[in-house]
Amino acid sequence: MIDIELVRENPEFITQSFKRRGKDFPLNEIIDLDQKRRAAIIEIDSLRARRNSVSKSLGTSKEKPPTLISEMREVGTKIKNLEREEKAISDKLNQIMLDVPNIPSESTPDGDDENNNIFVRTVGALPKFNFDPKPHWEIGENLGIIDFQRGVKLAQARFYLLRGKGARLQRALISWMLDLHTEKHGYSELYLPYMVNRETVTASSHLPHFEENMYHDEEDDLFLVPTAEAPVTGMFRDEILEGENLPLKFVSHTPCWRREKFSAGRDTRGIKRVHQFDKVEMYKFVEPDRSFEELELLLNDAENVCVALGIPHRVLELCTGDLGFAAAKSYDVEMWGAGTQEWLEVSSCSNCTDFQSRRAAIRYRASNESKPKLLHTLNGSGLAVPRVMIAILENYQKEDGSVEVPDVLKSYAGFDRITI
Repeated sequence: MIDIELVRENPEFITQSFKRRGKDFPLNEIIDLDQKRRAAIIEIDSLRARRNSVSKSLGTSKEKPPTLISEMREVGTKIKNLEREEKAISDKLNQIMLDVPNIPSESTPDGDDENNNIFVRTVGALPKFNFDPKPHWEIGENLGIIDFQRGVKLAQARFYLLRGKGARLQRALISWMLDLHTEKHGYSELYLPYMVNRETVTASSHLPHFEENMYHDEEDDLFLVPTAEAPVTGMFRDEILEGENLPLKFVSHTPCWRREKFSAGRDTRGIKRVHQFDKVEMYKFVEPDRSFEELELLLNDAENVCVALGIPHRVLELCTGDLGFAAAKSYDVEMWGAGTQEWLEVSSCSNCTDFQSRRAAIRYRASNESKPKLLHTLNGSGLAVPRVMIAILENYQKEDGSVEVPDVLKSYAGFDRITI
């Protein structure tokens, strides 16, 4: 959530920021509601002060003038009415503010959509084959490790089964990524609930704008996690952290669920865009003056996974028109899919500044004497599993239809090759 103080003090900056995003911003309505709310609060405080003063006077006086008592009853009624009015205004203002995205960083490039993202670098040479490389869905079916038909049979389209060495390769990949991030990159591992409450996904900014794309249990009002970002954000909701403990760096593996309503008709073949997928997520709680430096380190941690797997990848800096709702600045990491001949997004690394911490009321105290301040939150996939599996199958495929296992995964998988 953006700072209402910033809206009051610098509306021109806010307007310009959302022009950069290409979004409409209901600035006049927000200012009007904020002014009405503040006026109601001032009047309520004034009436309470009057009531307290009269109550104190009556308490020490022998005389209890009926007119004064009657006036205090009217004051009490007026306070109650104003409190109801103020709550209604605050609720409406809060609902509007929850739908307002984060302010882009000054360093985020301007642009209308993904076509205006900035190329940063490519790492690794694209593989060359002396045969026509196959897409992963053909490789997986030929090897008997991906079963699309039974995925549909058990659930619906965009679900799949991994069998035998396919399932074991995925398990190996997840375990190796968790070990890499904890042992080499300094993250602490978390095991998280796979369902979270409404407050949690509101704090992480997945609600209200992302709700139609999430799976929801109506009876208990719980949501299947769209990403581990949601429960990790909510871990310290309404808490004050000690500055000496920052940055806090966490990593977690969770399945993720998304309805994919926003991508209907796209990438219907294979496992690129599915309703249930596994992901290893990196997350940081940091002091504000270090957050952009920490973003670069987060990006480096994601890239290290690609490099260690020996799969070419590239980095894109997202423009304002392609920026995620909560992000102020983001990079995408994409692996090369040799069979589909496309770049596959495997990580999006974002600095959300104080957007999530304001929604979640997460603060830190730099010292014992310091006033608590909002910290900054960062998140990035480390990495998204299905697309890494695609890249492994397509880049490590052999002419005989087998797939070699990347060196770093061989000891985790317990085999060197998947054969027909």
